[in-house]
Amino acid sequence: QVQLVESGGGLVQAGGSLRLSCAASGRTSSGTTMGWFRRAPGKEREFVVSIKWNGGITYGRESMKGRFTISRDNAKNTAYLQMDNLLPEDTAIYYCAAASTATWSYWGQGTQVTVSS
Repeated sequence: QVQLVESGGGLVQAGGSLRLSCAASGRTSSGTTMGWFRRAPGKEREFVVSIKWNGGITYGRESMKGRFTISRDNAKNTAYLQMDNLLPEDTAIYYCAAASTATWSYWGQGTQVTVSS
């Protein structure tokens, strides 16, 4: 089992920045792909971005590339999501996920991000 704990969410004004962290514990390995998803009010869960053990990054939308940056520290079993120039439509619960195969097997509890206009 792998446990994921997110932190770093909060309330920020439009144009501001937040950095989310996802600490993994348990049966972790550096070969695990880490990812971020989000669920906005009244919407389906959306894939934001992922990072493989070798640093390969995949974005859910091209429009996120300039504002969202994912990184990981394998020594600390932690993934990060730097979010800049936040927009009100980025308001959502952000979830960290981990995958050792093609399936997102492990999920965090989520952290709320609220962007005010």
